Amino acid sequence: MAEGHTITIEQGTRHVRVVHGGQVLAESERPLVLRETGCPVRYYLPPEDVRLDLLTPSGTRTHCPFKGTASYWSRPDGADLAWAYPDPEPGVAGIKDHLCFYETDVV
Repeated sequence: MAEGHTITIEQGTRHVRVVHGGQVLAESERPLVLRETGCPVRYYLPPEDVRLDLLTPSGTRTHCPFKGTASYWSRPDGADLAWAYPDPEPGVAGIKDHLCFYETDVV
């Protein structure tokens, strides 16, 4: 980690739902809550709680020096709605293969 930059991951207890275009893409009661310096709180959901049949892998890849290289998923009406780290950096290994969405509802 860079000086002053922190990432914490904890097991969440709240219900998280992802809806896009009126369709539920994911729903979980076991999200991982990731807090990172300078970023909004993000919820990483286990792949079994995500409707992967409604998403298509995209060619987009981004690299974060703290988390690693992310792969993205899209829908015809929304590009790169979700991402995951298939091979995350050791300090955030817990998020491996969990999916994160830009917009989530916490209920």
